[in-house]
Amino acid sequence: MVLSMFTSTTLEPDIDVRGKQFVGGGGTGVRIGEVAAGAGVSVRVLRYYEEQGLLSAQRSPSGQRHYGETAVDRVKLIQQLYAAGLSSKAVAQLLPCVDTKTSTPEVRGRLRHERERIDRQIQELLAARAELDKVIHTAENPGSGYTYVA
Repeated sequence: MVLSMFTSTTLEPDIDVRGKQFVGGGGTGVRIGEVAAGAGVSVRVLRYYEEQGLLSAQRSPSGQRHYGETAVDRVKLIQQLYAAGLSSKAVAQLLPCVDTKTSTPEVRGRLRHERERIDRQIQELLAARAELDKVIHTAENPGSGYTYVA
């Protein structure tokens, strides 16, 4: 029989993730639905991250997934890296560096390359925003004498 006691970790003022401490069965864990809610992703996304080796969970005696207390932060990091355009392979290479705070010269080179790519992407986005600002200004001030020409 597994007895449980609740522990609580507050992640943001409006999000409280409760994990159960399983006495005699394997420490504290946060359930998959709680991690999904805390990170703003679906349960399916978490399962995919597990399949890709990006996230790991302990299993309870009944087979339920239980994640560590840092799982929400890890999922948010993974989401940010994907949003920045990194591939699953690049994310998989980066995460061990986060975990161990060490890396090989090859991995550091790859990370620097990704950072440079992101910097270029930021510059392109800033240029696009500046062009949008011109269009908005022209639309809001038709009599200003300024004509936007692309």
